[in-house]
Amino acid sequence: MRILRQRNFALVWSANMMGAMGNQTEALVLGWFVLTLTDSPFLVGLITAARLFMNPLAVFAGAIADRVPRNLLLAIVEFTVAATGLLMLVLIITDSLDEPHEVVYIFAVTLSVGLARIFQMPTVQSLAADTVSQDQVPSAVALTNMGMNVPLILGPLAGGVLFERYGPQGAYMLVLSLHTMAGICALFVSTVRVKSGVSDTSVWSTVVEGLKYVKKQEVIWAALVLAAIINLTGFPFHFTLLPVFARDVLGTGAAGLGVLTAAFGLGGLLGSLWLASIRDLKRTGLLLIISVLVWHATMIGFAVSRNFMTSFGILLLSGMAFSASIALIVTVMFKVALPEYRGRIMGVRVLAISAHTLGSVNTGWIAGLLGAPITAVINGVSGIVLALLLTLIAPKFRRA
Repeated sequence: MRILRQRNFALVWSANMMGAMGNQTEALVLGWFVLTLTDSPFLVGLITAARLFMNPLAVFAGAIADRVPRNLLLAIVEFTVAATGLLMLVLIITDSLDEPHEVVYIFAVTLSVGLARIFQMPTVQSLAADTVSQDQVPSAVALTNMGMNVPLILGPLAGGVLFERYGPQGAYMLVLSLHTMAGICALFVSTVRVKSGVSDTSVWSTVVEGLKYVKKQEVIWAALVLAAIINLTGFPFHFTLLPVFARDVLGTGAAGLGVLTAAFGLGGLLGSLWLASIRDLKRTGLLLIISVLVWHATMIGFAVSRNFMTSFGILLLSGMAFSASIALIVTVMFKVALPEYRGRIMGVRVLAISAHTLGSVNTGWIAGLLGAPITAVINGVSGIVLALLLTLIAPKFRRA
């Protein structure tokens, strides 16, 4: 926690936390808004997929993050997302989103947000690592991850309450304010520019160089494959199925959905604090695999629960395993990656997140046919099987 006393890291952490809170608030509001507007789990999955549709361009975003001042790039991203929040606010206030067919406007805005957000992860994670010494990188990664888990508690709670009391416009006022403040924090970050060695080459050459580097590093490519697996099977549970569970299985409203999502975020915060407290983290690969297995096992447990408090407790454990998984993926990669490749590696990681697009559409489609509980079991079992197969294919990864 001492590194939070360092001005530049504290600013990056604050920008990340506020931006993440804006993202989490928007994710809850979008899911609930689309579900109530269209009564379609499939369209909820499709809107989640739209947020990630631009992710294949993330490899270029990572290359750009290795070539330009990362704090300025992060500021541009946050101000752009704030502008899309303002656009949504205008559409809501002018009654342009009252009919099911008008969901097309939500898709258009969401695609724009997705285009801006592909720069967010490679930029903020690399910028956080730039502001600390090499031995502080694991703690910086854990705290940066914590800065995304605190919003997972506060964002959904605030978004759910604001939605119920003031409608979606109340929640989008919060989204607009948070991303604006995040952009301001990013502007005040000053870091030592990491030598990239790519200033005389094209962005495409930079991307290719980064992909070749990843291919040679078994630990890195295995971590990226695992990132793709959890985005295919794990993330759709929380972002696509949870609104359906809240309404159709547990019989609650937007505020109840906010509480359930906050339980997941609270677990994530506890997991991040635990990782940040470990001074010498060893066997990160094995710990990462265990975390992913526990995360997917909790999905199966949640699927059979019909009690709100039991579901709350399961999501608490799920959040801990989720948080550990996300933080350890970055830690494992940064342990072996050269600093000048960090932006490109995180860009490829965002590309791996593209699996979330397929996972969300597939999850929403299956939920529409078989229901949310059966879909959650399918996702949980699939994630466990794929993670175990990866450990057999990449032995260096589990020993990292």
